Amino acid sequence: MTSEASSGSRRPRSGMLRRQSPEEDSTVLIDVAPEAEKGHTYGSTAPTSELSGHREAAGRVGSPSKPRVDFVLVWEEDLRLGRQQGGAGRDETDTRGAWRETFLDNLRAAGLHVDQRAIQGENGAVQYVLLRAPWAVLCYYAEDLRLKLPLQELPNQASNWSAGLLAWLGLPNILLEDVPDVPPEYYSCPFKVSKLSRFLGSDDQENFFTSTERHQILFAILAKTPYGHEKKGLCGIDQLLAEGVFSAAFPLHDGPFRTPPEGPQAPGLTQRQVLFRYWARWSQWNKYQPLDHVRRYFGEKVAFYFAWLGFYTGWLLPAAAVGTLVFLAGCFLVFSDIPTSCVAAPITLRCARSAWTAPSGCSPVPAPWSSVFMALWAVLLLEYWKRQSATLAYRWGCSDYEDIEERPRPQFAASAPTTAPNPVTGEDEPYFPERSRVRRVLAGSTVVVMMVAVVVVCLVSIILYRAITATLVSRSNNTLLAAWASRVASFTGSVVNLVFILVLSKIYVALAHILTRWEMHRTQTKFEDAFTLKVFIFQFVNFYASPIYIAFFKGRFVGYPGNYHTLFGVRNEECAAGGCLIELAQELLVIMVGKQIINNVQEILVPKLQRWWQKFRLCSKKRKAGVSEAVGQAPWEANYELLPCEGLFDEYLEMVLQFGFVTIFVAACPLAPLFALLNNWVEIRLDARKFVCEHRRPVAERAQDIGIWSHILAGIAHLAVVSNAFLLAFSSDFLPRAYYRWTRAPDLRGFVNFTLARAPPAFASAHNRTCRYQAFREDDGQYSPTYWNLLAIRLAFVIVFELSSHLGSRCAPLAPLRPLQASVLPRGGRPPTARTMSCPQHVVFSIGRILDLLVPDIPESVEVKVKREYYAAKQALAENEALSGTNGAKDNYSQSSERSLGPQPTLPGGGQASRVPSL
Repeated sequence: MTSEASSGSRRPRSGMLRRQSPEEDSTVLIDVAPEAEKGHTYGSTAPTSELSGHREAAGRVGSPSKPRVDFVLVWEEDLRLGRQQGGAGRDETDTRGAWRETFLDNLRAAGLHVDQRAIQGENGAVQYVLLRAPWAVLCYYAEDLRLKLPLQELPNQASNWSAGLLAWLGLPNILLEDVPDVPPEYYSCPFKVSKLSRFLGSDDQENFFTSTERHQILFAILAKTPYGHEKKGLCGIDQLLAEGVFSAAFPLHDGPFRTPPEGPQAPGLTQRQVLFRYWARWSQWNKYQPLDHVRRYFGEKVAFYFAWLGFYTGWLLPAAAVGTLVFLAGCFLVFSDIPTSCVAAPITLRCARSAWTAPSGCSPVPAPWSSVFMALWAVLLLEYWKRQSATLAYRWGCSDYEDIEERPRPQFAASAPTTAPNPVTGEDEPYFPERSRVRRVLAGSTVVVMMVAVVVVCLVSIILYRAITATLVSRSNNTLLAAWASRVASFTGSVVNLVFILVLSKIYVALAHILTRWEMHRTQTKFEDAFTLKVFIFQFVNFYASPIYIAFFKGRFVGYPGNYHTLFGVRNEECAAGGCLIELAQELLVIMVGKQIINNVQEILVPKLQRWWQKFRLCSKKRKAGVSEAVGQAPWEANYELLPCEGLFDEYLEMVLQFGFVTIFVAACPLAPLFALLNNWVEIRLDARKFVCEHRRPVAERAQDIGIWSHILAGIAHLAVVSNAFLLAFSSDFLPRAYYRWTRAPDLRGFVNFTLARAPPAFASAHNRTCRYQAFREDDGQYSPTYWNLLAIRLAFVIVFELSSHLGSRCAPLAPLRPLQASVLPRGGRPPTARTMSCPQHVVFSIGRILDLLVPDIPESVEVKVKREYYAAKQALAENEALSGTNGAKDNYSQSSERSLGPQPTLPGGGQASRVPSL
């Protein structure tokens, strides 16, 4: 049967949340509607979305009979396990129950309405806790969290450069689609109870706060509510989830995602249905993403991820086109390439483990201009993304989030030993000594170094595996297999390396979580940046160690006949006849494409299986409880059947590693941008379906940009220039061919013999035969003058590729300026002191820097809008103060506003809501 219990107010067990005085104790903080006390259903999911005044209703519309549900907590009870447990197990169950009751009592003391529902079966029960915040609590915490609410409505200013270009050319735009219920834009400022009347929609208490804002407030309360002694870390919903006290905590989706029978243009289309119809369906692969709708429903952090993914995917189009042209040109030129045709038949007199075969692949020599194009492409991509990011941050009202609005993490506040004034707001906040944090970061860095050493050990084992496998296969009686011994060893080694990569990644991510929590970072943004940097350093070495070895080290320490070098007694690997670039391309495709296929299969199949199992398990409990399926599901039951949202870290990491494969080794694998483009077209809709259809709704999180990922991308772009310069100079035949054309034969006849050296006479007499090997050496094994000439040319090429283009050039700042900082700076977005540090600029770097100067990080129009917004905010608040009269009158106005809200809830520790100084 289904049992329902509506709980009233109780005294908290913890002393952290309590009213200030007996007078307040006797006052009813939350006026519960009579219908709620009678057990009416909470969590209306009526398929309507209304605009109230100037703001949208943003989700479920409450009513006296169906008040909205802001958050849901779930836990499951297994009665069989309780009967079978011994003393220790029963004590653990009792402890969890006590923590749960204390936590719920403290939520009631914080002003939330707590309603419990249960599905009771023979052997267990599923308990649902429905949380709702009344008007007074919402206003109280909105001011404490400094939520930015609207002062003045603006028309939606979303734009797309491709749409504008096609409109200017008069061409139809197949990417454009009209999406209903476009969110408006606003001038906004931090919310203050005393200035309530100045905000839009303040006369409509039910819909003044959007659903995402209500979720943020509820989660902030849940995150810092204690369930025991705070100094012992017994605080917050995240810890309770980790301890298994609750099974899940989530806000509700806006009803089902499928459109009603009336069709997609029905007037009652919810936000979730709009996103599914115009964004998450596979048929929308060729349409613009409705980013404003995504931001309204999921928050800025999710919207920034999809904005970056769509922006990056669009820029992959020209890169994929150029890479495909280079590959096709190589396919045509390989038939007319004289050095390739000269080795079309095996040469059995080679001093190697296997016969010499013609270089395989369609590109005999990588095109240097394509590498230069990709380097400049990466620079332009990041420069224009800075502009796009700044524009979105302003339009979404989060341009100063990290500097002013972001609050300390609840886990940090609970563990911080002392408090100190915030340098920006002047308010006392939890504080952890910087010196202690630095010591912890250094200690954690040693663990990172140890894990990197583990990756190096795995790489050495792969090298030995390849060498041993190549030796064994070359001795096979199968002539064809022996001829391809190096290819077989290389391919199987790549597969083994991929397995090592995936296993080590899982282990290290869990370890990085523990280290980052121990380092005590103040805000969630800093916590995520520190965690991201740790994991990326490890993953960079993990994924790129093998390609870097093949590109720059393999075949360079082989020695010569009669004096071969060994590693642990095994002869060092050497490149095939065509060089190591073909093997490098093979390694890249195995790792990059293999990882993409594995990830996509996991993202498609694993969630479906997990969701099926979750639904089957819960339906079995309902059937055992005697609940008929014809009754239908409550919204919280349907949402609990969905999968938990695991965040965006893995999605970002996948894209950034892909960006590295596309740019760092593009000289060896020109098709990498094409494979990345195809994958990202699938990835956008796959991730959209996960968020809309398969996962529970995440708490809307604010963000100012994509965080530390932008700096990581900039570092990869600079590394790509260096990598491609060395690939062209040292790992390809580009410069030896050019040298041979200039000094010997313009048609490259005899080039193969030019690259081969003869074995030393001692080796030939010992083996009673002579042979050739690929090197620029004399007959005695010493380097020839040609080797030194080519070395000078190669070094000169690298220097020219990166050489300083002008003397006295100055470095631009690494980090993009914040829009708020740019608003008070000279035109161009850089302070006068930003160019005080000299650094060498190289040719491609210099061109990139020129592009950086020509493309300001923040558009001028955004700077003007930022200034206008702050002027409007100051004018509105100043006008309100003038109407209030003197300071005393202003204080009376503030007090009367607070009285109209009812008695104010208390923060942990008994403090009242912080008062933000007037602007």
